[in-house]
Amino acid sequence: MAVLARLPGVGRRTAERMAVKLARDPQGLTRELGAALADLSARVAICSKCGDLTLRGTDPCALCTSPRRDVRVLCVVEEPGDIQQIEASGAFQGRYHALFGRLSPMRGEGPGHLRLEALLKRIEAENMAEVILALSPDVEGDSTAAFIRHLLEGRPGLKITRLALGVPAGSAIAYADPLTLARALQGRQNM
Repeated sequence: MAVLARLPGVGRRTAERMAVKLARDPQGLTRELGAALADLSARVAICSKCGDLTLRGTDPCALCTSPRRDVRVLCVVEEPGDIQQIEASGAFQGRYHALFGRLSPMRGEGPGHLRLEALLKRIEAENMAEVILALSPDVEGDSTAAFIRHLLEGRPGLKITRLALGVPAGSAIAYADPLTLARALQGRQNM
């Protein structure tokens, strides 16, 4: 049960429910889950450049080696799943770099827990023109973005940007919190 609780999004109660389900069906589900995890481990790896998931033996991944992508624009995200979300939008054609987390003093996660050294080396080696910080718009995401901006400041020819913040599409102003509205007003655009 303790192992299940270490998975992202799985708390103690959910882990308990999972453990009970696995214990009640030891032959079927446990065997299937074990086989799926073994298959995952045998077939999937992490791209050495961007940190996204890739098929074992395909490193760097297809996104990192595609000649159709803008090699001078780098989108920095927290987790590999964020890469898939941005890709689904179809709006970005540059390269990616997953940090594998964010600064979180409450969880004891500092700069040494993130792929920051690899990020700095990559920006230098690949002569990036722009770094887009696509991090969560919360306290930890904001502090991580500010920390990275500080690390990158002063590099000649490097533009540092952040995703726009504001009212989500399809939402109403009545449902937006004051911070979201303030950010939307500060980041307003010409029409």
